[in-house]
Amino acid sequence: MSDMNDSVALITGASSGIGRATAETFAAKGARVVLAARRQDELASLVTEIEARGGKATAIKTDVSIAKDVERMVAHAVETFGRLDYAVNNAGIEGQLTGITELSEDDWDRVLDINLKGTFLCMKFEARAMLDCGHGGAIVNIGSINSFLGFPIGSAYVTSKHGLIGLTTSASAELAPKGIRVNLVCPGVIDTPMHHRARGILGDELYDKGLLPSIHLRRAGRPEEIARSIVFLCSDEASYITGTTLTPDGGFTLTI
Repeated sequence: MSDMNDSVALITGASSGIGRATAETFAAKGARVVLAARRQDELASLVTEIEARGGKATAIKTDVSIAKDVERMVAHAVETFGRLDYAVNNAGIEGQLTGITELSEDDWDRVLDINLKGTFLCMKFEARAMLDCGHGGAIVNIGSINSFLGFPIGSAYVTSKHGLIGLTTSASAELAPKGIRVNLVCPGVIDTPMHHRARGILGDELYDKGLLPSIHLRRAGRPEEIARSIVFLCSDEASYITGTTLTPDGGFTLTI
């Protein structure tokens, strides 16, 4: 993959898991990275680590469900590094992993506000910045295998991830003629803090004997494996890819 020297990449949900790995991968390719999340201490630690390896990074505390926060986040990226080339909208929560009859309205709203509305707000201001900079760009939204598969619990999460398909394809149709590519990455079972919380609810036996055997590779994915897919979609190697969904899931959805 070609280097990304002097380009600028913005990653939400960058404090852990896939977001953190994506920031590290961009930085390793030479991009200057803007890290956004709600956990400021974790962001500061990641900035220190990236800079210790010779990279350039800045962080800003952001709640993607709040429009003013998102606008400030994008403005910080442009003010700090002078441009915006790539944006990865990874921030998300699973909410209550419970049946629909027990799911509270407040939790439904919270999950949709962060996972779906938050991605919309990010794209709105990211695309504006890319257009203002005048050189196009690439946006990658982060869905899930639950973007096209239901699950017995967590209907708010599943709904929010389904919605990202329509949001991504619509934004691609609008922005591609203006030089901005928009794609969706839908990871499978990945070894992240969110994944471990879900495993705690499912139980080790159901996870090991029910879930893992459904994955062709018989293991959970690693965050850095998803990060490489994301960075590829932002790179010049993916210059003719837009409006599509990439599903790095170890073959899981092929067995459903």
